[in-house]
Amino acid sequence: MPLYEFELCEGDCKACGGRFTLRRPLDAKPLTECPACRKPVRKVFGGFYTPKIFRKFNVKEATNAGFTVLKKLGKGEYEKHTPKRNDPGAKVKLPKG
Repeated sequence: MPLYEFELCEGDCKACGGRFTLRRPLDAKPLTECPACRKPVRKVFGGFYTPKIFRKFNVKEATNAGFTVLKKLGKGEYEKHTPKRNDPGAKVKLPKG
């Protein structure tokens, strides 16, 4: 669910401080009044929520998706990384630049 920021159109509210953030479904009706004091509010532009849950890199999934995964061996020298244990991969020399 997205986060929305709201502020009071006029006046002050001791409960929300005049500005508050709510999680609301996309299909929810527009909020027109403060849930605490019932004064009129307007939506304001604010930050955005990004989850901090990331999956670990999976070479097999990347290869299955069509990506070529390279493993750095040294300066300018890379090896094609494959999920198979018996295949050492092919060495590839990339141009500098």
